[in-house]
Amino acid sequence: MNPSSKALAEFVAEATEILDALGKDLLVLDERRGQEADPELVNGIFRAAHSLKGLSGLFGQERISRLAHGTEDLLDRLRLGRLRLDDTALDALIEALDAFQALLAEAARGSESEPLSRRVEDMTARLAGLGSPPVSVDEDPLDRLELDAQVRSVFTEYEEHRLRENVRRGVSLWRVRAAFDLSDFDKGLADLNARLKPMGEVISTLPSARPGGAHGIAFDLIFGAQASGDELEAGLKGTPAELSPLVVRPAVTHAAAQALARSVEPPPSTRQSLSRVDAPSAPVKRGGKKKGARAGTASTGAQQPLLPAAPDADGADFSGPGDALVPVTPSALQSPAGAPGASVAYLQGAGGAQRARAVVMETPATGTASPARPEGDTSLRSLTQTVRVDIGRLDGLINMVGELLLIKANLQRLAESARQDGAVALSKLFGQELARETRGLERKLEALQEGLLEARMVPVGQVFDKLARLVRRITREAGKEIEFVIGGGEVELDKLIVEELSDPLMHLIRNAIDHGVESPEARLAAGKPRRAVVALRAEQKGNHVVIEVSDDGAGIDELRVREVALTRGLITFSQAAEMGRRELLNLIFLPGFSTARSVSELSGRGVGLDVVKNNLGNLSGIIDVWSERGKGTAFHLTLPVTLAIIRALVVGVSGRTYAVPLNSVLEILSVQPKDIRTVERREVLDLRGQTLPFMRLARMFALPERPVNRYFVVVVGLAQERLGIAVDELHGQQDIVTKPLGGRLQSVRGISGATDLGNRRTVLVLDVAALLEEGLAVERRRA
Repeated sequence: MNPSSKALAEFVAEATEILDALGKDLLVLDERRGQEADPELVNGIFRAAHSLKGLSGLFGQERISRLAHGTEDLLDRLRLGRLRLDDTALDALIEALDAFQALLAEAARGSESEPLSRRVEDMTARLAGLGSPPVSVDEDPLDRLELDAQVRSVFTEYEEHRLRENVRRGVSLWRVRAAFDLSDFDKGLADLNARLKPMGEVISTLPSARPGGAHGIAFDLIFGAQASGDELEAGLKGTPAELSPLVVRPAVTHAAAQALARSVEPPPSTRQSLSRVDAPSAPVKRGGKKKGARAGTASTGAQQPLLPAAPDADGADFSGPGDALVPVTPSALQSPAGAPGASVAYLQGAGGAQRARAVVMETPATGTASPARPEGDTSLRSLTQTVRVDIGRLDGLINMVGELLLIKANLQRLAESARQDGAVALSKLFGQELARETRGLERKLEALQEGLLEARMVPVGQVFDKLARLVRRITREAGKEIEFVIGGGEVELDKLIVEELSDPLMHLIRNAIDHGVESPEARLAAGKPRRAVVALRAEQKGNHVVIEVSDDGAGIDELRVREVALTRGLITFSQAAEMGRRELLNLIFLPGFSTARSVSELSGRGVGLDVVKNNLGNLSGIIDVWSERGKGTAFHLTLPVTLAIIRALVVGVSGRTYAVPLNSVLEILSVQPKDIRTVERREVLDLRGQTLPFMRLARMFALPERPVNRYFVVVVGLAQERLGIAVDELHGQQDIVTKPLGGRLQSVRGISGATDLGNRRTVLVLDVAALLEEGLAVERRRA
């Protein structure tokens, strides 16, 4: 890779991470649409836009840099209270994210399209004029706060804004003083902030006017508390913190109080320059932070509003030459779901579900601009193959390599000894030593293999979060009300599998929203809640991961499926007569099948679920569907954890050798030909009282069958499906690296790739998912 390509790859990888974080925060804002916005959330989006602007400027990506600059300016006006975060501004930010992703895709390809460049220019100009200015009132809430003028003069513009909001909302304000030793004051201050976060918002952190001793430093924290004084004291027990309340005078008149409840007055037009204020004792420099660039934490009650007054333009000085404040950036707290209709918070952790509510009325309010739909159907696949690896894992891999080098040295010594002995017979001691080194080599290679596979693993939540934002957009287009539930985002899969999984999941969710979920009126008429639930969950089961996409919509009408399949000639009448409900439902995976009576923007374009099934087949996965009319539909996707290095069972059939992935092998049986029965024109076995479908691998690949006295039957399974595969010989187990097939062999059904065995012989690797589908559908083909 040449230096310019390497630099571009680094830019795409880092910009992708920034956009992923930006998308998560925007999704949370969108879920809380109509509620008061969390100030720390807006600050996080602002910082992401600022980082993207600097990064794109560094790598010469001017289009991304210009759009990021316009986005940053809008966010800065929002976070400083100069504008309100209304629906128009939020939709514009979401549209800007779509544009960023399109720009990054073009940057990765090294191209620039004129339509996208014009779109970026128009969007940048539109962002500059967005937002609703707050209504001014007769009194500044800060005038009611009894705070020393010198202390107030060193507040940043953002801190004044947050302090004004806390006064307006009637939050109790405290001065928290704490003195620390100079050797570890940073740790003490961080611990104090961590204790305060759950109880309110740290608005500002200032060096205290009262010194902290000869070898210490003291700080004054201005804190907006949602907890009582007793709770505050209990929470700070064991710290050097001293509490003193800040007095807030009541509003002058009742009319003024009502006005303040709606909006606030701009601050005074003149502000004393920071350079004229004497720095407090023991000043700590901010390291060149811009004025207003620090953020406080969110309080534990309702989220802080973005409805403050617009400061005077003269007060927007970002240089802060005399600023002596210590920057603190605590994280925000989420408030619990409140009144009916409020968004449901994300629940993290094993077994927990994440709920992302995307509620869109069929008739949007007038005056609210919905975001423009991105041109074409963009893929959710990542633009980079970069994987972040914990340094601890890399250290472990390096240690294993060092131990392998020791084993290599011992093997070289043994080889040299054997060479010098020449024709002399090797001793028994030599053979024992060689066997010991071989076992040590095997253990270390297994540990190295496991470490490398762990380094490739990423949480499926990376794709789930992108899908949550997609649901928000297509729900609006469909005019339906959807509650999107995410669970198991912490389950890990191979990076390549996660990337290939994004498009099939997007297709299934589109179908669920467009075909599965009814309109709000139809749901009410059927006695269902107005809001439908679409769920996406992941769960690890052994060496496989099961992903479920479900909805509580109308379900699949198998009679309609049968009618469409007959009309389009996908099955014959005799085949249809023999099919059960499960087989009828599986017809939706046939190429060209669609029950859509009309083509919509979301689906019904003739690209059916066969694409999803084929994509999963390429990943050695399988898809299964459950549905009940009036109750809903669920698709279950079963996938291997990794495709890189797997353990395989080596078998022989008609003189040919094949490898069967061991993670799909349940057991191995030895049966005689007389144990094989024929039921409804298919061969089956009786396995502990259960009927097991039976497949002869030689017939599957049109190989000559040898007469045998007994068969070895390899029982394989994925999800709830089981199949017995007859083979002639069992050669043992071996670790293999599967390589993809090219040319004519690429389309051979039942083969997923090839591998080299220890004797340098190339063998084919069986695709268990494809064999299961072939074996379970054989009677339909024979009808």
